[in-house]
Amino acid sequence: MPSATIEGPKIEDVQTKRTLVKKVTDALENAYKLPRHVFVVIIKENPPENVGIGGELILDKKKT
Repeated sequence: MPSATIEGPKIEDVQTKRTLVKKVTDALENAYKLPRHVFVVIIKENPPENVGIGGELILDKKKT
């Protein structure tokens, strides 16, 4: 099964997640020309204290 993993900050609204999964699935279906039921989309939510950019946690970057 083709899959896509989306990693980013927490999305609070479930409807936003539904929309994201639908749009990613639409794109996969268009690219692969396979039926949509074969695609798996995983949303991995990472809090800012678990992600670093340029040697600093995102949590700390927001403070400055």
